[in-house]
Amino acid sequence: MLSRLMSGSSRSLEREYSCTVRLLDDSEYTCTIQRDAKGQYLFDLLCHHLNLLEKDYFGIRFVDPDKQRHWLEFTKSVVKQLRSQPPFTMCFRVKFYPADPAALKEEITRYLVFLQIKRDLYHGRLLCKTSDAALLAAYILQAEIGDYDPGKHPEGYSSKFQFFPKHSEKLERKIAEIHKTELSGQTPATSELNFLRKAQTLETYGVDPHPCKDVSGNAAFLAFTPFGFVVLQGNKRVHFIKWNEVTKLKFEGKTFYLYVSQKEEKKIILTYFAPTPEACKHLWKCGIENQAFYKLEKSSQVRTVSSSNLFFKGSRFRYSGRVAKEVMESSAKIKREPPEIHRAGMVPSRSCPSITHGPRLSSVPRTRRRAVHISIMEGLESLRDSAHSTPVRSSAHGDTFLPHMRSSRADSNDRVAVIADEAYSPADSVLPTPVAEHSLELMLLSRQINGATCSIEEEKESEASTPTAAEVEALGGELRALCQGHGGPEEEQVNKFVFSVLRLLLVTMGLLFVLLLLLIILTESDLDIAFFRDIRQTPEFEQFHYQYFCPLRRWFACKIRSVVSLLIDS
Repeated sequence: MLSRLMSGSSRSLEREYSCTVRLLDDSEYTCTIQRDAKGQYLFDLLCHHLNLLEKDYFGIRFVDPDKQRHWLEFTKSVVKQLRSQPPFTMCFRVKFYPADPAALKEEITRYLVFLQIKRDLYHGRLLCKTSDAALLAAYILQAEIGDYDPGKHPEGYSSKFQFFPKHSEKLERKIAEIHKTELSGQTPATSELNFLRKAQTLETYGVDPHPCKDVSGNAAFLAFTPFGFVVLQGNKRVHFIKWNEVTKLKFEGKTFYLYVSQKEEKKIILTYFAPTPEACKHLWKCGIENQAFYKLEKSSQVRTVSSSNLFFKGSRFRYSGRVAKEVMESSAKIKREPPEIHRAGMVPSRSCPSITHGPRLSSVPRTRRRAVHISIMEGLESLRDSAHSTPVRSSAHGDTFLPHMRSSRADSNDRVAVIADEAYSPADSVLPTPVAEHSLELMLLSRQINGATCSIEEEKESEASTPTAAEVEALGGELRALCQGHGGPEEEQVNKFVFSVLRLLLVTMGLLFVLLLLLIILTESDLDIAFFRDIRQTPEFEQFHYQYFCPLRRWFACKIRSVVSLLIDS
């Protein structure tokens, strides 16, 4: 009896798994879940811990054993999705950026979105010109350290804090000036709200870039925002497509298709190539979810989407959750005492240092202030800090797709990468914030031409590493050679042409087969159906039946009898 109880308790322990979720302030929440627990259960536990009601904007990220990042699906088992050994490690992040973050009902929600956008600013996903960068950083200063105090904040105090991947002394002085003169008296909640209002106006607000290549082999980044789909190349936004213009999202292998229907019956198909099939499928899922969340009026309008073509089995996916309009209506009905927000107890970030926790880069000499030194960190410990959706390593091509994977595993903790301002280019670097002053005129001119320009670069593996310029050039050559040797654009086009011909042939044969069945039913069956009766009574069908079909049937019957007689004789 005792052994049976012990075996039963051991089996129950085997069905329980420890989960650690890294929060936006870099603190950690640890819990235990059952083997068959759904993602919704874990997410509800987390939101209860945070005292969060407006939770539809958030999600949980994880990295699978192939180093591909995913959003946790709430309708499926957590254990089956992760496919890794416990304990499980995940990240709590903003999944759907609110179109108007200042309109969020509760301060706790605005604070969490503020933390996410602060991370985006630090890691270069939120691009802005220098004047906007100074204002955003000053809002962060005011929210975290309060009013300027000469006794506590000596000359150059802003240089001890890091708000962006890199910035100059001039920008540091501008940040301190705004903090001293313009923001005095603002509470943390007010500063955070002003920060959100300013961030919302930036062109790269809500951008979560997915690295791809276009049909010419040029690097591009695809992203989904509250307002539509964007394609970024270098420091230019080459496409911006509103959600109501996107008619279909599809993928086949590593190829991603976007079907667009614009004014005057103009239809466009955009084609891009992801580094791996898994990355392409993740890109497709993100697009399906973002389109459903921002475009639809009701969650009842959500439909299951398939990536397959006719006669081909593909992936099926359905967004599960409320849409943006429903979330806003539900938020308006919230009636409770505002929950307490603990801003002072933030845990120091290993990837995104909070300004309240020590110097920005104490090891950087003043004489080299124009260069940024960032240690290269590797491994799952750093991966879980990331809020980016890009695959960290291509399972098909090893470490050659992303430049930052160039660093050696053995000496990753000792190496540093240096990118100087003089050699900085948004197309070559993963540190794009803020925009240089001399490019402001070009930005304003481009905004007049095509709406806006923006620059975004791929997030580094650990949100704290970057390659040297020489590494980027070398890997660019390797990548071009790899693309030529493994299915370049020409080979891709030939393969697509062959598949198109095969599909056309199959569709034609299928239609002929259906027509033949319909003809046999019309001529040989005695079904007294109004539809068939009307067709049989037409003069054209009677002429076809007696002049063509009957002689053809007699000919086939004669041939069949001849073949049967030969078989009998033999």
